[in-house]
Amino acid sequence: MNDRRERRASQMISVLIVDDHPLFREGLQIALGAEDDIQVVGQCADGEEALTAAARLQPDVVLLDINLPSKNGIQVTRLLKSEANHIAVILLTAYHDSEQVLHAMRAGASAYCPKDITQDDLLEAIRSAASGYYVIGKQRMDHDQLSGWINTHMESINTPYMIDPDEHYIPLSPREMEILEFVTNGLSNKEIAGRLKISQQTVKNHMTSILKKLNVQDRTQAAVHALRHGWVRIHGEGQKSTSAKG
Repeated sequence: MNDRRERRASQMISVLIVDDHPLFREGLQIALGAEDDIQVVGQCADGEEALTAAARLQPDVVLLDINLPSKNGIQVTRLLKSEANHIAVILLTAYHDSEQVLHAMRAGASAYCPKDITQDDLLEAIRSAASGYYVIGKQRMDHDQLSGWINTHMESINTPYMIDPDEHYIPLSPREMEILEFVTNGLSNKEIAGRLKISQQTVKNHMTSILKKLNVQDRTQAAVHALRHGWVRIHGEGQKSTSAKG
C-alpha cells in the first residue's frame, strides 16, 4: 500500500460517478471538477453500465450509489473488485444501516458515505480511498484496522447468510434478486414466471430460498427488507422492472 500512496501523491485521481439521478451526478461532477488533483472521467446511470465503464476507463475511484437499477451497489462492488481489485469503490447511500455498512465493506468497498456528506468530507474520502485507506464515517483505517473493525462488528450481527466469514456478502443470487424486485413491485408468481420464462414452481422455489436467506416470514417482509437496504426500488405504474431479461 505504501507504493500506492507514493504513486497517488504525484498523480491526478480519476473518478467514475455512478448514480441514476442526473442532477446528483452533475452536482458531483461540478464539485469534483473544481479540485486540481481530481478528474471525473465518466458518468453512469446503472450497475451494468458501471461495470462496463470501469473496465474501459480504469478509474482510480468509483463513486457508486448503493440503490441502482439492474444491480445494486453492493453487487457491483463485489463484481468490480473481483475483476479490478486496484479500483477503489466509495458507496454513497441515503440509508444509514450498520448492517449494510458491514456488508458493503466485506464486499470490498473502500468507503461508505451518506449522500448528505459535506463536500470536504467526500473529497477527503476520495483521496483516502485512492491512497489505499478505508473510510467509514469519520474513521480512516488501513487494511489491518478494517479487518479488526469487520471482525468486531460481525460478532454483533447474527444473520443466517453470514455464517461463513470468508464469504462476501451477497445473500441472494442474481435470479433471486430479479424475483425479489418483481415481488417488491407487486407482481404475482404467475406474472414473474411469465416475465422470466420459467415455471411458477421454480418461482415458488426461489421465493422459499429468499425467505430463508433473509430470515423473514413472507413476501411483504422480504420486500420491506429489500427496500430498507436499498437493494431494489419501486417502479412507476406500468414500468417494467429494470432487472427483466428477454
